[in-house]
This record gives sequence, structure tokens and C-alpha cells, in this order.
Amino acid sequence: MALKPPSDASLTRVRKLVDVYCRKTGTTTHPEKEVTELVVLGLARHIDELGKPLCPCRFYPDKKEEVRHRTWICPCDDMQIYKYCHCLLFVNENGQPVTEHLPEDHEGRGIYGLVRDSTPDRGRPLRDQAEEREKERKERPS
Repeated sequence: MALKPPSDASLTRVRKLVDVYCRKTGTTTHPEKEVTELVVLGLARHIDELGKPLCPCRFYPDKKEEVRHRTWICPCDDMQIYKYCHCLLFVNENGQPVTEHLPEDHEGRGIYGLVRDSTPDRGRPLRDQAEEREKERKERPS
């Protein structure tokens, strides 16, 4: 069964979000355009289905409940707190997700090692919520 393509309106909305957020955070999209396009399509489909750009790179037992929780609405909490994008949509100039601001025991550090943030003065508007996010990450893995 083929997935229904997202609406043009949702695609436009996501592409604008990605463009604006890259400029705000000093990140770029993945150098392999297929990676970026798949994530954009998934976000746009979720806008059509759920009304919000829920991260398409995760499994949710209940997508509607996840939207109410908000953690994985793009840009997700991990991106806004740590500048780390699980989907590889927002990456550094080398195509790697920034891991510098992650806790040392975070899966991103284990996978990618330490990836420095070349624009540490940009992005991370929720950085002061890192302690709360870590508590949630351990208590409510999703």
C-alpha cells in the first residue's frame, strides 16, 4: 500500500519551517537531499493527519497522544534543548547532528561521538529545560 502524498499546503509549511529553523540555529539540512526530502514528507503527512509536524523518525503507540505530549513535534525538544536532531534534518556543515550539548549518556553521543556546535550562540531556545528533559527521557522513553 502506497502512502498518500502530503498536501501542497503542508509541504510548503514544512519547507518554510525547515528554512527558517536552519537560519535561526546555524544548522543546515542533510547533504543527501533524499534524507531531507523523506523527513519533510513525513512531517507534512503528519500535519495532514494530526495537525502537527510530529517527528516521522520515531515509533509511537498512539500518535495523537504523542502530539498532546509535544516532545516530538518538530523542532522537537531535543533540538530546542540540545540542538540534536534524531532525523538528521538539522545537521552541521558535515552532515552530522550536533552532539556537543547532549548529556554524555545520551544515545546520540554513543552513535556519533562528540560533534561540536560550530554556531553555539544560535539555537537552543529551551536550553534551560535540559534537567526536566533528562528526567522525562529516563522516565518516559519514547
